[in-house]
Amino acid sequence: MSSKSRHPLLIAVTIALGLATLAPLVHADPQPQSQREERARRRAAGKQAEQAKPALYPNATRKSPQTNASPKAIKHLQEMSAMFDKEQWAALIAKAEEVAGMEKANAYDKSFAYLMAGNAAASMDDQAKAEHYFQLAIDTDGLDNDSHFSAMYNLVAVRYGEEKYAEALATLDRFLLESKSEKPDHLSLRGGILAAMDRFDEAAAVYKGLLAKNPGDKRLLMNTVSVLQSSEKYDEANTLLGDAYKRGMLTEPRELRSLYVGYMNAGHWAEAQAVIEEGLAKGILKEDADLSRDYQVLAQNAYMDDKIPLAIELYKRAAPMAADGEAYLNLAKVLDYAERKAEAKAAAKLALEKGVKKPEDAKRILAR
Repeated sequence: MSSKSRHPLLIAVTIALGLATLAPLVHADPQPQSQREERARRRAAGKQAEQAKPALYPNATRKSPQTNASPKAIKHLQEMSAMFDKEQWAALIAKAEEVAGMEKANAYDKSFAYLMAGNAAASMDDQAKAEHYFQLAIDTDGLDNDSHFSAMYNLVAVRYGEEKYAEALATLDRFLLESKSEKPDHLSLRGGILAAMDRFDEAAAVYKGLLAKNPGDKRLLMNTVSVLQSSEKYDEANTLLGDAYKRGMLTEPRELRSLYVGYMNAGHWAEAQAVIEEGLAKGILKEDADLSRDYQVLAQNAYMDDKIPLAIELYKRAAPMAADGEAYLNLAKVLDYAERKAEAKAAAKLALEKGVKKPEDAKRILAR
């Protein structure tokens, strides 16, 4: 390590964005055919239950169709529901195709069949088919609002998972426009898609808006920080994390690392070291190879700033927890530079014992 070639090391931080999972797979529960009185009683009970159940999208601009299952299709829809419960995915898809092709099937029958087929395909991890069937369920336009928008949201999730980000965003924007949903999970997904498209400023705007309304939501916090860091707005990200740290929100190693690496990227080395040491004291951080690498970054920066005693101290902390002997070798080089020959030789010996890429560097120090 030469004092003539000191280059700062920038650490990239990646916080995993909360990926979308499939929305609840909603399907209707058609009433079985029976005697006329029983049908009437169940129909009345079903209407009462439906009226008692609050709509998932009360402000939707789409009006739910009034069409119900056609008499000739009810038995087939029941069979699909039973197949779904038994996880008979391939049979369910075949049955759905049969129902959708029935001459007297109405829009509800077909939409229901396509939605069930999409659910089955997604369960089989056949994303191409899932996308196809969810799109057909939407286009056929026969479902109630709750089921219709669930199909649309599932389509967004499938496209997002397949990295079809532009299509996923277009579908999600339609979903948000027509459903008028303001649920944080739905809006957060939009931020995730924008981030996946490297549209970090737009993603940050989404997340910051949600975080302002939900300041205690740690997942939103970390997503906001991630996109800010991705757009190299370290000071803004650090401000958010620092405030959360003061409020006791950062309780996981990756969360503390996001804060102190953010400080490193912004050149706030003392603050980064303070967070690391407090995290160790509180037992949040553990002495391991990852932390050793972070200590070595601090040590390298101290050396570049000619803070030789601090560099030595930091390398001494890093070396015992490192997976190999490279930290001991760097410690030996700094000690040698500081004319502390005996300590340098001791460190070089430990470096050889733990293993280094260039043992000749350690041997040169030992030979002096």
